[in-house]
Amino acid sequence: MTDVEQKLWFAIRDRRLAGFKFRRQTTIGPFVVDFLCVEKRLIVELDGGQHNEQADANRTAFLEARGYRLVRFWNNEVNESFEGVLSSILEALTN
Repeated sequence: MTDVEQKLWFAIRDRRLAGFKFRRQTTIGPFVVDFLCVEKRLIVELDGGQHNEQADANRTAFLEARGYRLVRFWNNEVNESFEGVLSSILEALTN
């Protein structure tokens, strides 16, 4: 895991985010997602500079077609607005 992934994982693991259980590095079809809350079918992805918009769009379409919802954050968002990222994840989990 990257430093940013480790930072987020520490905050959401062991049901630390409002009691929701997350898995990390979970395989869904041909993809490995960063974090998954199975109960809410919510995927959290952290994106760095290596991401390609078309590849991400294809990946998102595949996952959404299987009933998952995705939230994406840039690595710098996690570093610069960590509490905001956690709030956004919690909002996605409860809506």
